[in-house]
Amino acid sequence: MKISKADLVPTDTNLRESYASFAELEAACEAFCEKVNTRPHRVTKRVPTEMLAEERLRLHPVPSTPHTVAFGTTRVVPVNTPMVTFESCQYSVPHTLLGQTVWVRVQGVGVDEQVVIVHVGPEGPVEVARHRRATPGTPKIEDAHFPPQPQGPLDRRPRAKNAAEAEFLDLGEGARLWLVEAAAAGTPRMRVKMDEALALAKLFDPVEVDWALGHAAVHGRFAEADLSSILDHHARAPRTGERGMLGAGEEASLTQGTSAWARLGQDTTSSRADEVLA
Repeated sequence: MKISKADLVPTDTNLRESYASFAELEAACEAFCEKVNTRPHRVTKRVPTEMLAEERLRLHPVPSTPHTVAFGTTRVVPVNTPMVTFESCQYSVPHTLLGQTVWVRVQGVGVDEQVVIVHVGPEGPVEVARHRRATPGTPKIEDAHFPPQPQGPLDRRPRAKNAAEAEFLDLGEGARLWLVEAAAAGTPRMRVKMDEALALAKLFDPVEVDWALGHAAVHGRFAEADLSSILDHHARAPRTGERGMLGAGEEASLTQGTSAWARLGQDTTSSRADEVLA
């Protein structure tokens, strides 16, 4: 090292000029190594490159990954939330690291203290998060570390896992909505109720059954007999244009009309005219 430094570093004694770039220094180092390693050593009288081939059999290889003690304390990211705990405080990490190991350390002093989180992957160590110091009970969270939130139950598309579920979903959008809402409400015996809907679809028009399922989902009716009750009521209800007991017309209505108001001005005029004639 002393010889290489004396030959490579510009000094007043070697009169070497300064390097214009680091690349020039790197090239000079390679030339120096090639020079000294290909000529016999004055002590061993052997060429260093030839001796290195024999010494490699007894040398330990350099670790493929660096020692991680410099990166801090290890923490395992939970599989259900991208948060790690460090010194009684919580910090967020990218959700892609769920279930993996990260290293956490503190950098800086005083108000400039930051918590640095590093992940060591196939390409080496990478800093994945950096937060200001947190306090217990007040976690440091970055929204970008969390996956996109679902767009709501109405936009979730259930997927059939067997033929019976596929047949149920084939009824239409009402069946899909019923399945999503019933699951969100924690409805028991959903499989039995789905089989009941398929059985009713063979007795009634499947379009009507799909409508009834959507109606039940919107109004939160997931009991045992709710679907058949909705279908029965819908079948008995008067159709548009038909007049039932609850569909009274104008001639049968008990509500007071407005015809008396139309004669209000005429009656006043007539009374005044009678007074003048009298």
